[in-house]
Amino acid sequence: MIETFETVAKAVADPSRVRILKLLEGGELCVCQITAVLDLAAATVSKHLAALKTAGLVQQRRDGKWIYYRLAERDFNAYTRAFLDLVAKAMDDDPTVAADRAILLRVNAVAVQTLCDQGRAALALPISGSNCCGTSP
Repeated sequence: MIETFETVAKAVADPSRVRILKLLEGGELCVCQITAVLDLAAATVSKHLAALKTAGLVQQRRDGKWIYYRLAERDFNAYTRAFLDLVAKAMDDDPTVAADRAILLRVNAVAVQTLCDQGRAALALPISGSNCCGTSP
């Protein structure tokens, strides 16, 4: 049991992973959407999503070439719900989380295909990462 606790605790110990969990509170998102909001390389986002999935905090589904993630709907281990509840109650007043939510509004206004083709450029925001498409961790 301690190994499972450690896996989940390590997954939420990374700021980018917490940002992903906070984004997913609003519902399911494609890898392209998460990449555009976080302005990180697709490979980096995929590694973060893999860690969250291994910890049982997120679930994925494939729709064609796109992979969509959502918060875990069932408890994959004894710690899933407790950690998701903690994250849900925390960080709402954080400026980074607020900025992510503002960018997500713009991301949601762009078709997924366009976003995956153009990455963050589709939002007319500064680009520092690479664009993504349907990569699965």
